[in-house]
Amino acid sequence: MKRKSLGASLRYVPYVFVLPFLISFAVFYVYPIAASVVMSFQNVVPGRTAFIGLDNYRRIVDQDFFDALRVSFTYTAVTILILIPGPLVLAAMLNVGRRRTNTVFRALYFLPSLVSVVVAGTIFRLIFATSARGMANTILSWLKIPAVDWIMGGSLTAMSLMVAVAVWRWTGVNVVYFMSGLQSIPEELYEAAEIDGAGPLRKFFALTVPLLKPTVIFVTTISVFGGFAMFEESYIFWRGLSPNNVGLTLVGLLFKRGFQQGELGLGSAVGIVLIAVVFAVSMAQLKLFGFFKQEEKE
Repeated sequence: MKRKSLGASLRYVPYVFVLPFLISFAVFYVYPIAASVVMSFQNVVPGRTAFIGLDNYRRIVDQDFFDALRVSFTYTAVTILILIPGPLVLAAMLNVGRRRTNTVFRALYFLPSLVSVVVAGTIFRLIFATSARGMANTILSWLKIPAVDWIMGGSLTAMSLMVAVAVWRWTGVNVVYFMSGLQSIPEELYEAAEIDGAGPLRKFFALTVPLLKPTVIFVTTISVFGGFAMFEESYIFWRGLSPNNVGLTLVGLLFKRGFQQGELGLGSAVGIVLIAVVFAVSMAQLKLFGFFKQEEKE
């Protein structure tokens, strides 16, 4: 009987270890999302709430919403186009050669990700200051190019600033991801390719890229999440008041509607739409990579 009771008690041990995660996940993720869904159908004012159906979802469809959608999609697409192939090439270059030198370069690439977003945004705001004495405009003056109003100049310069911060901060992180994926590729495959006469480019496109497909899918997925979740960089540059909404993202629109204007129900509706957009884009990206076909084969 003692053995049976001991076995029965041990059966619940894994659940005890998993319980803290389940509780924290329910409290900090499931409950807020459920509360946001309910709040998106309400008119929330201090001390009183009232259900108003789909009115919040009808009200968010305005020019600000379409501007925020355009900026978020553009920002996410551009950062993915830069932060996937660029770090992949850098990781492949660091995977060969001297280990000590490669370790130094890995550390240098990774250091910007440790810098606070506020600090990084402030530094870039100073570098791309609108005055002629800003570092970027000083370099342009050396090249006999007129000074540029980087922050208030228009959608192109605004997007360039936000993408520059993202590339500076996240290149090293993606390099680390790709480096870990490269370490799992057997060296014998490269040796066999060399025997067959394959050069560096042929090995990269015929071996490295196909075998890194799971890592590419993972990095692309988290890049989609990070792209649509971007808010701090835009807020630091424009304090939420970018001209013609050149820096307004979906998260920025949520902040504007929910906190600056005090319409929490409207902000919750923006948040739910944001979740739906991210989910749809992620599913489309996974389908494009053939992820679901792999699952069916397995």
